[in-house]
Amino acid sequence: RFANYMQYDAWQQSQQAKDLSNASTGARRSRAAVDASQPAVVKKKLSYMEAREFAAIEESIAKAEQELQAKRAALEDPSILSDGRRLQSICAQLEEVEKNVDQLYRRWAELEQKQG
Repeated sequence: RFANYMQYDAWQQSQQAKDLSNASTGARRSRAAVDASQPAVVKKKLSYMEAREFAAIEESIAKAEQELQAKRAALEDPSILSDGRRLQSICAQLEEVEKNVDQLYRRWAELEQKQG
């Protein structure tokens, strides 16, 4: 079929080029078909209350993080470390503040995602 190896090599390269062009054309067609079958993503507008919440959430997060830092600093106080009841109380408060911070961050992410 081929007179020498160079002819075979040239034929092999041309076959690979055809395969690549066919694959890229097929990928473009399949991508276009998927795009046509999926509805366009519609950005939702935040409600009035959500917009107000979104505008103030960064400040709320900053305040909650400051409170969290204060509770962590209180845990390092030697007088609290020596008093078991106060230590338990501060640990419970710290856990509550951490949950609040996590909840604020989750809500912020939800609002940002909803806003688009």
